[in-house]
Amino acid sequence: MKPKIFIDGEHGTTGLQIRVRMADRADVDLLSIPEAERRNAAMREDLLNAADVAILCLPDDAAKQAVAMLDGNNTVRIIDTSTAHRVSPDWAYGFAEMDKEQTARIRDARLVANPGCYPTGAIGLIRPLRQAGLLPETYPVTVNAVSGYTGGGKQMIAQMEDPAHPEAITAPHFLYGLSLKHKHVPEMTQHGLLGRAPIFAPSVGRFPQGMIVQVPLHLDDLAAGATLETIHAALVDHYAGQSVVEVVPLDISAKLARIDATELAGTDRMKLFVFGTPGGEQVNLVALLDNLGKGASGAAVQNMDLMLSA
Repeated sequence: MKPKIFIDGEHGTTGLQIRVRMADRADVDLLSIPEAERRNAAMREDLLNAADVAILCLPDDAAKQAVAMLDGNNTVRIIDTSTAHRVSPDWAYGFAEMDKEQTARIRDARLVANPGCYPTGAIGLIRPLRQAGLLPETYPVTVNAVSGYTGGGKQMIAQMEDPAHPEAITAPHFLYGLSLKHKHVPEMTQHGLLGRAPIFAPSVGRFPQGMIVQVPLHLDDLAAGATLETIHAALVDHYAGQSVVEVVPLDISAKLARIDATELAGTDRMKLFVFGTPGGEQVNLVALLDNLGKGASGAAVQNMDLMLSA
């Protein structure tokens, strides 16, 4: 019998992208709720409890309510794409490449918290250096990033694409999260193995999908002997043997004049770069991904496939 998959919130941006990725899948049965019934709590509860895997594409409070609707039904496995459970010890963090053991944790888990798009890039750069002993726990990490506007959901998409929208956004690029209290900071801190919260400066560009995440570092403040080459080698070693995350060779990075935030739009991959001058004092770590690919919907489907492989 094919596993039953219910996307709770399938009519939102992330949910729609998941449906696109699964449109031609013959190995699963998709349970669906008509858009007109998306607020029908009884129908949602029935579908949630009928699923083998429920993928929650909901705001935080609604995601918590969906989990409560299972009411002790421990046969349903959950992937939550909201922020609600990303630092909970009871939920596996759904970044399969984060550690050598993370794929197995996701495969065997009943509860999986899908990572945020920005944290996927930031943790993907930071955690390998923490585990290699190159980045001190209390290093004052800064994370600077730009995302495609689809990361803001249907409301921001309308604001960016509809000039007649009452709250239309006309800027080609804008900063937000100016209070430094962005909801992604806790998961960056915890899963980045950091002893102090990073300063996170997110922004949005006038392009639908794509993302660049940057983590600049002063080599003098890292572990003794840290260089451009040892940092790159730590990333290469960390991601050896898997195909989703690509660490770009130093000689190729050195020839680049620019990076296009939309290069990986429409894919579920991530590229990592190490920039700097050999023998210099600074490096800039860069992650390139699709905010709706490896940063959201693509990661959810990847996690679902791992869970179904158990």
